[in-house]
Amino acid sequence: MLKSPAGGRIDRSSPLPYYHQLKQLLVREITRRGLRPGDLLPGDHALCQTYDVSRTVVRQALTELEFEGVIERVKGKGTFVAQPKTAQGLVQSLTGLFEDVAARGGHLRSEVRTLRVVPADSHIAQELRIEPDTPVVLLERLRFVEELPWVLTVTHLPHDLVPGLEFEDLTNQSLYALMESRYGVVLVRGRRSVEATLAGQVLADALDVPAGAAVLTLRSLSVDAQDRPVESFVAYHRGDRSRFEVDLVREANAHPVRPSMIVTGGEEQPPDGLNAS
Repeated sequence: MLKSPAGGRIDRSSPLPYYHQLKQLLVREITRRGLRPGDLLPGDHALCQTYDVSRTVVRQALTELEFEGVIERVKGKGTFVAQPKTAQGLVQSLTGLFEDVAARGGHLRSEVRTLRVVPADSHIAQELRIEPDTPVVLLERLRFVEELPWVLTVTHLPHDLVPGLEFEDLTNQSLYALMESRYGVVLVRGRRSVEATLAGQVLADALDVPAGAAVLTLRSLSVDAQDRPVESFVAYHRGDRSRFEVDLVREANAHPVRPSMIVTGGEEQPPDGLNAS
């Protein structure tokens, strides 16, 4: 059972939302206690009592930790430290969704659900190679293609590289283009992985699919020319409207040619049970 350590309590005077504080506390406690993938975590009621917060706060914190791949929740069994996934050799061109959709003649609109500066928890700090509690920009967007929900993305960037980004309107503009033109931050390489997952209720509601529907989860870490990590994101693509393509060349030491993400249309019918609700 996790126990709130000294100094590991919700700060009622802090402007930081309770759910984000709870996220940080849980990640720190997982690390401090050396919990391993598959270890069971306390249930919602126990966390409410331990940290003296409402069930709504606990559920929001756990939902975001699940989005970030820190925990996994199994219906009827509980909440567990997430299992690491086996890496596969997928290479994706370093373009954003905005550019990728525009290149195919489509229009991508973003509903910005969260855009604020928050302290980095230990998971994000490790990803971005910064100290825990360093200010980062948290950007959560629900992306629409031709006005249909397609992907939910959760992005973290070091705030010192993009000061003022939290005041930008990212509804109809490319984050990467803005980073380059306004902040001089140019992404030069990155690593992306894709895995198949099932949508929990919160994610299903956002993407307008049934709970348990197939989701393609894309995780990405990008660096600049100075080899600084500048962007970490996880994107949850509707499985009935997305696929990934990679062009391969059978040559010694060859790298895959530009792959791309495609929004599938009416020519491909989703399997039964995956139709949007």
